[in-house]
Amino acid sequence: MKRIFNPVLAILLSATVSGCATNPITGRSQAALVSDAQAAQQSGQAYSQLVSQARQQGAIDTDQQTIARVRGITDRLIPQAVQLRPETRNWQWEVHVIRSKEINAWCMAGGKMAVYTGLLDQIKPTDDELAQVMAHEISHALLSHQAEKMSRVQMQKAGLQIGVLAGAMAGYNLGGVAGLADTAATLALQLPNSREAESEADRIGMQIAARAGYNPKAAVTLWEKMLGAGGSGTPEWLSTHPSPETRLQAMRALAEQQMPVYEQAVRAR
Repeated sequence: MKRIFNPVLAILLSATVSGCATNPITGRSQAALVSDAQAAQQSGQAYSQLVSQARQQGAIDTDQQTIARVRGITDRLIPQAVQLRPETRNWQWEVHVIRSKEINAWCMAGGKMAVYTGLLDQIKPTDDELAQVMAHEISHALLSHQAEKMSRVQMQKAGLQIGVLAGAMAGYNLGGVAGLADTAATLALQLPNSREAESEADRIGMQIAARAGYNPKAAVTLWEKMLGAGGSGTPEWLSTHPSPETRLQAMRALAEQQMPVYEQAVRAR
């Protein structure tokens, strides 16, 4: 059978195979077809739209005490994140409190954050516990997890395109399949993180919070409160771990490791 060289197919195959990079913090190889800069740009646009819509709907919380509390915590966490990854000092860090019954908080690529009032009202976290939530979410952005998910979507699109080209070269018309790739791009910001990514965010998040002077043992009490709240509004990151006991055991071990860091930070403050 005669071999046919197609340069477009070769480029797509090369991008799919080589589109990985080693994370400077964890040392893990991650999909990196989408750069942090690209992810931050797209996230910034999505964040602006979300905030604008929330403001129009009166869903932006304007309680000054709540805003001051949330920003006071994130203002202590951000410098610690920047120490771990210096280039993030150039991010346009931002946080809003959004009125919603959902128990959630998140941080997009580029440092765009939100805390939902459902988390504050139903969980009633202490400052140490709220710091654990935000440090966990900040870690997702710090560790390029959103860019990684967006890259995987691009790889899926590339895979579909490769299939279309290969099919065409073999004499099949698979053009209709290509349409499936377009819808995949819209899922990038909604895809759940892997268990591995969540474990990384647990570890790095607790480290960031401890360095900022927040008690790492609050991660355990926070987890217990979250489990007690339950329901469909519980953050996705709680359901990606194998079991509550496994999560609690890991949290306790991490907390003990970070206690000296926390105690040193408290003395320094």
